[in-house]
Order: sequence, then C-alpha cells, then structure tokens
Amino acid sequence: MERSWTQPVGVGVVTALVGFTSSFAVVLAGLQAVGADTAQAASGLAVLCVLQGAGTIWLSRRHRTPLTLAWSTPGAALLVAAAGLQIGWSAAVGAFVVTGALLAITGLWPWLGRTVARIPAPLAQAMLAGVLLTLCLQPITALTVSPLLVAPVIVVWLGLQRLAPRWSTPAAFLLALALIVGDAVLSGQGVTLLAPVVSLTVPTVTWTAVVGIAIPLYVVTMASQNVPGVAVMSAAGYAVPWRESLLLTGLGTMAGAGAGAHAVNLAAITAALPASAEAHPDPRRRWIASTTAGVTYLLLAPLAATLTALVAGAPPGVIESVAGLALLGTLAACLAAATADPGERLPAVAAFLVAASGVSALGIGAAFWALLAGLAVRTVLRPRDPRAAEKPRSGRHARV
Repeated sequence: MERSWTQPVGVGVVTALVGFTSSFAVVLAGLQAVGADTAQAASGLAVLCVLQGAGTIWLSRRHRTPLTLAWSTPGAALLVAAAGLQIGWSAAVGAFVVTGALLAITGLWPWLGRTVARIPAPLAQAMLAGVLLTLCLQPITALTVSPLLVAPVIVVWLGLQRLAPRWSTPAAFLLALALIVGDAVLSGQGVTLLAPVVSLTVPTVTWTAVVGIAIPLYVVTMASQNVPGVAVMSAAGYAVPWRESLLLTGLGTMAGAGAGAHAVNLAAITAALPASAEAHPDPRRRWIASTTAGVTYLLLAPLAATLTALVAGAPPGVIESVAGLALLGTLAACLAAATADPGERLPAVAAFLVAASGVSALGIGAAFWALLAGLAVRTVLRPRDPRAAEKPRSGRHARV
C-alpha cells in the first residue's frame, strides 16, 4: 500500500523539479526581453507556477488521468526573439491576453484548430528552430565573457547528457545557481530571500503586438506543446479532454496575463514521466504523480522572486548559458523535423533563416515573417498539380 503512494508521489516531485529548473531561465529571459522589469518577470514566473499547478491538479483529479500542464517554453524563446520590436510591457501583456483568447476559442471552435493544423509542420518547426538559435548560441558566446563560470556548467551538462540525460539541465542550473550565490557572497552582496509579489499591468492591445507576438506565440504553443502533448498521452494510452484542456489553459492564460503569464498549455516532454510505468505499474494510479507535480509547482511559486533577483544580479552569460543548453535538444528535434522531407526542405530553410535573422518590418517580428517566407517559397516551388508532376511523359514530348 505504501508503494502505491510513494512511487507516484516521488515521480510527481521529479516531474515538477525537472520542468521548473530546466526552463525557468528561458521564461525569465523571454519576459524581460519584451519589457518586463525584475518584479514583473518574477510575478509572471510565480503566476505561471500557480496556474499550471492548479490546472494540473484540477485535470488530474477530475479525470483520474496523469495530465500535466506547463508554461510554453518555446513561446518564451519566441519572446526573446521579439525583443527588437520594443513594443512595451503593456502591449506584450495585451498580446498574452489575445493568445489566451485564441487558445480558449480553439477549444470551442474546432475550425481554428484545424486551420493551425494546416500550417505545414516543417515550416512551424523551422520557424521555432530559427527562434531558438539565438538562445542556443549563448553558451558559446558566454564562454568568452565568463569562462570560469560558464565552462563548468557546460562540462556538467555534457557529462550528464551521457549518464543521466533527464538531470543534465537541472544539474547545470543548480551548479550555475551555486556559482552565482558564491559570486554574490564573495562580492559582499549576499543573498536575500524575497517574498513573492504579484505585479499587475493593464494590458494594451496593439496590432503590432497581436501580429508580432500573439499569433506566433499561439501557433508555437499549439504546434510545439498542445499537439505533441496529446500525442504523448495517446502513446501512453490516455485520452486528453481536448476542449476542457484548451478552455482551462486559455482562460487561465487570460486571467494571468496581467501578472505576466505569457502562456499555459499541455505539457509535452515532461508529460511522459507521470504517464509512464515509472510513475506506477497500474495506469489507474498514475494520476497521483501528475497531481503531486501540480502541488510541487504551487510550492515552487514563492521562490520566483528570490530566483529572479539572483538571475538579475548574475555575472553575464551564466544563466543565459543554462537556457541555451536546455533548448539544444529542442533545436535539434526542430531541425530534424524541418528538413526530413526533401520536398519541404527549401521552404523550411527559408523560414529558418528569416526567423534566425531577427529582422522586423512594419513593427512585426521575424517569427511572423518566417512563416510567410516559408509559405511563399513553398507556393512557388510546389507543382500546381502534384499528380501531373509525377505522371511520366509520353509520345513525342517524352524525355529520352
């Protein structure tokens, strides 16, 4: 009887810790890139923990299914790429509200979900890869700025990638945190535990923020989080309450946007752990693991202010390196998916290059233009009638 509780509880705690430590640096970087100050970024991180923790508990207990929610890590990376827009924090918050509304509408209106699904997967993956590239280059550039601090982080991450991949990024983060604390103590600054504070911002909806942030954030969240999340659960033998999940995460994102929450969605990578036999041999008991993960996220929320302050005072490049290392696997997967189909390769490369360039035009960021560029190249290169293109020529016009 004891094993029936301790095993899923342990797995649930690990799920939350891995999810939090492996990507919270990306979330902070994204929020600050679009205008959040230290207090507003800390508020966003704390509220995201509360939203995904509470939502996970609700879905898991209601459906007795190991459903797990998460913040949109690819979406946070997209925010980093949108830094050049300089739209202001209030407009960014307005974009978060619109993103939440789009997620909720998708749950109510299946047509919108089908429309997003029609975006060629290689183009969506290429766009995300281009967005991630800048962050994934951070460990390399940081080595020239803070080599004594960054090099040990990379070595630990690489070693654990071979021995215990799941713990490579959390271990790299903990080492980076220890180095930051040590640097603060040696410099006489010290470390202060800060109480969590929710910083509210009145949203402003602008067309540049909607087109440059909200729409790409929605597309990335659907394509890289929600759809893969359903696939992971289906592979484990569980059905996802699609409409309820999208309504819950969409309305939750809208409610938390004013406090800095950019997007809440179904977990993808971390969803596999609570849904696996590692959580419990009996599939009917695995919901305990995801419920525990939700509770753990609620307990992590009060640490947001202290962690954000530490990150703000960290030596240049240390935390950015952790964020880049955390996204290397995602970047590799996106590049592989984007270039797997020879027929889609050139459009995908075009989308990747535009997204990686970071260019903006008409106040709209590179992610949106990357999709348009990929679709334009795809339209030009794709035959009008694929069946005619594949049909061999005959008669005197046949090629010898």
